Amino acid sequence: MFNGPAPAVRTFKSQQEENDAVAAWLADRSREGVMPHEFGVFVRSDAELDRARAAVAKAGLPSKMLDEHVETTSGHISIGTMHLAKGLEFRAVVVMACDDEIIPLQSRIETVADDTDLEEVYNTERHLLYVACTQQVVAEVTGQ
Repeated sequence: MFNGPAPAVRTFKSQQEENDAVAAWLADRSREGVMPHEFGVFVRSDAELDRARAAVAKAGLPSKMLDEHVETTSGHISIGTMHLAKGLEFRAVVVMACDDEIIPLQSRIETVADDTDLEEVYNTERHLLYVACTQQVVAEVTGQ
């Protein structure tokens, strides 16, 4: 994982622009021969899952939501939260919806009592993003 290509990091002005770009990226990789079950699309939390679903649907590719069983399905793009990425491997991964108030998760920051706790929040959020980005050969990280 340390010898692979660096992830591409892209920012967008709107969720629609991000959605269009992710859909195009998925479609391009698909035309290059990446099979649907070789894709993973991850977001920070359940609140962003609709963004991932919309991008995959726009690409016209079949998908399956990952659940606590974390089983991929042949012929379907796996969509899930970053927490579900651990232990999985894909040829191509998109980590999307990495907006300022989503990573780090704003609700976690608002509960912080002191600087030590804040540092712990940043460290765990950073680790979560790292895990999601390193489950692949080619990665795309997006946000507004």
